[in-house]
Amino acid sequence: MFRLAAATIGIFVLLGCTSKEETALMKSYTEKINYHKTLQKTEKVQLYEDNVTKVMLTATYLYTPTADKNDTRDEVFIVGIHFEDEAADESGYSLLLNTTKPKEVQALKKNDERFKDLSFISEWGDYYLVTFPHSESKKLTLVFESEQYGKGTLHFAKVAKYIFTKTSF
Repeated sequence: MFRLAAATIGIFVLLGCTSKEETALMKSYTEKINYHKTLQKTEKVQLYEDNVTKVMLTATYLYTPTADKNDTRDEVFIVGIHFEDEAADESGYSLLLNTTKPKEVQALKKNDERFKDLSFISEWGDYYLVTFPHSESKKLTLVFESEQYGKGTLHFAKVAKYIFTKTSF
């Protein structure tokens, strides 16, 4: 009888603690839900020389799914780039989405409103709104290439990425 009472009290104590933590977690998540959604659509790549980062690129895919089956919106990203060497020649770089060049690249100011929900924002990076033509593919590959440091690949998807994996986690 004593064991049953102790086990019951123990269960209630554990459930009480769990629900308090869960409530706080859910409150924190709902307050920053846009941040968490964009974080899921953000990728980072670094290019190295002799194990030292020379260029870092972050990209956030600004895609919001719609019910429209004939969605032909352009593919839009906010791309941040940081050159380790401030004197780096920026002309030796290219950015392609599924082998397609951007339609438009617009420099963003440091105080742009779109940064409020983005992760990986730094004071020393330069940020751009990069627009590519519409892609029918659900899988998108953004390739950042440097003549001097090689290339890095970022993977994005219009649907949840785990749909494209064949192995379990």
